[in-house]
Order: sequence, then C-alpha cells, then structure tokens
Amino acid sequence: MRLVIYCHKTCWPSSLSPSGYATDGGFPFQMKALSQLFDGTQVLVPCEREPRTSGVSPLEGEHLSVVPLTNLAGSGWVRKLLFPFWVVRNLPALIRWARAADVIHCPIPGDVGTIGMFLAVVLRRKLLVRHCGNWLVQQTVAERFWKWSMEQFRQPWSVMLATGAGQQSPSARNPTIRWIFSTALWEEELESCRVERSGQPRPALIIACRQDREKGTGIVIQALPEILEAFPDATLDVVGDGQDLDGFRALASRLSLDGHVRFHGKLSHDRVLRMLRQATLFCYPTGASEGFPKVILEALACALPVVTTRVSVLPGLISEGCGVLIDEQTPQALAAAVKGCLSNAELYGQMSRRAMETARQYSLERWRDTIGSLLEKNWGPLRAHA
Repeated sequence: MRLVIYCHKTCWPSSLSPSGYATDGGFPFQMKALSQLFDGTQVLVPCEREPRTSGVSPLEGEHLSVVPLTNLAGSGWVRKLLFPFWVVRNLPALIRWARAADVIHCPIPGDVGTIGMFLAVVLRRKLLVRHCGNWLVQQTVAERFWKWSMEQFRQPWSVMLATGAGQQSPSARNPTIRWIFSTALWEEELESCRVERSGQPRPALIIACRQDREKGTGIVIQALPEILEAFPDATLDVVGDGQDLDGFRALASRLSLDGHVRFHGKLSHDRVLRMLRQATLFCYPTGASEGFPKVILEALACALPVVTTRVSVLPGLISEGCGVLIDEQTPQALAAAVKGCLSNAELYGQMSRRAMETARQYSLERWRDTIGSLLEKNWGPLRAHA
C-alpha cells in the first residue's frame, strides 16, 4: 500500500537528508517509523526555501519521499485568512497525491491535515487520523470540530487514534477510537540513554520545551531563588526557543540569576538527550493543553525524575513513582517539590530507576507496531512483500 501524509509541519531543505528535507520535534522520527509499515510513503508538508541548520533532524524513512508544498504565511487569524489562497495554489498536488494514495494519514489538529481528511472522504481512500493534541480538552471551535469529526467516522476504512492513555475508550460516541501514546525514541536510544544515578544528586535542573509562558519556564525561574536558599549551587538549563524566550531572559536577569540560568535555544534531538543525561531533575510545571509530551519520556529515559503538573496524561506517567506531581502551578509549589526530591538521596534513586523502567514501555518500535496491528486488523496486509 502507498501511504500519503498531509501535515502542517514546516520543513526545510537539507543536503544531509535522504529526502532532501529536514524538520524538528518528534515528527521525523514518527514518519520514519510509519514508513516501515508501507510499500511507499509520500509526505506532503509546507516547506521553506532556505535551509535551517540548527535543531532539525532528517525527514527520512523506507521508500519515503517529500512532496514540498508552498510555505504557509503568517499565524493566528492572518494564517486563517490566507489559508484558502494557499489551498488554491497547492490544490493540484494535494489532489494528485490523494488520488495516488491507498491510505491517507492526517495528523491533527492542523489545517493541512483537515484538507487531507476531506480528500480521503471525497475519494473514498482508507483514512488514518491521529489526534496529537489534548483529546480531553477542546478550547476552540476548531478543536471541537476535529473531535466531533473523528467521532463521526465509524466506517471500516477509517482508523481514528487519540494521543493519550487510559483504560477506557477515548469516546463513548465512537468506541472504535483508540488511544495511542507519543514518543520519539527507538529501543536502541532508550538503552543508550540509561544513566545510573546514585548518591546525593547535584541540583542541576532542566526544562526543554517550546518557550511559551504557559509551558511553565517562568515558574521554574521564579522558583529558583527559593531553591538556591537550600542548594546554593543549583543551576537551571532552559532548552528551546519560542515567543516568550526574551521575556524569560529578562526575568532571570531581574532576579539576579545570570550565573545560575543558562539559555541554550533550539538544539538538535541528540544534543537535547545529552543535556538531559547531564541534568538531575526535569521541571515541567505546564499549564498548557498538552497531548502526550514526548520530552517527558525523553527525560524519563535519561533516568531523570520529573516534577510536573496534573495535565493530560502526565498524572498517569508520573504516578508510576518516577517524579512528583504538584497541584498548583506556582513557584512555591515547584520549589517545595524540587527541594523534596533533591534532599532525599534514597527517594531520588528510586524515582530515577523507576523513570527508566517507565520510559522503556514507550519505544518507537512499539508505537509503530501498535498502529500497524490496528491498521492490519481493519485493512489486511499493508505491504505487498512483508
């Protein structure tokens, strides 16, 4: 079968990538895993003209190629207003590859994925939809539409996956929707990430995410003065870029934390993993509408206990004894949790070991095979020569 993927994920030209393109986040790793299920895979994505040299990974896979679409301009309402013009400009490629597809995969929320869903319905192609946001909370009209539309698909030619975890089905209206976790780590990487941590932990904190206020970086910075009272040599590494990064730099400066907070910007996947292995505690007091944060699994894989909030799937992951859940997204609550983790070497060691055990349940191989078994159950063999 031929898989065609419609996604809004921005890509950049890359002479080092077999497909000629690269992108960031967990997307390239998941596309590589999905490509192993099919005879051929085409990825339709908006592409910039100029290459990006930092924080990207090759978009590659088995018999995988990239179909570059013109880049989507603007954000917010500007993007919404310009999107119809983008569709008209790219319509020939969008339709041509939908006709060539046996299976259309649409990661949503996303405007390009929505177009892919529409084409799959019109052309009656097998449809795989993967909801990558917070399935349990819909904050906008668009998010409510995406969830509603997935709950309407009960045909055998469609497979609907909601990113998350739970014992019960994601939807009472459509019990055929299944949970799927999210990850960007292969089994080999999970093994190589292992760190044996023993004795009194160093007070080396880290947060890695998109640097938006709701993710909680400001909370960690504000908690640091209280943490320094107990651990004067405590440090914080901030990894990632985003619209609020400059504000976080200014906040650290106002609190006279210049010698304790290091801002690294956007890093490659390998460098992020190296930094996680060097840290001792991952802080993530998020208030955002999370799906299944892959960075949490990466931290756990590196034997890092996690201090985070009760958002989305995080209580289920951290309740396994590999970190601390805080009930309030405040500097005081975070500081208390951090000091509790770092003050008890025995407890810290237990959480660290449990973190690695938890992460090993979420490899890309298992993610791929879980999706593959669901698809084959509905559609039969996916490859002509398995």
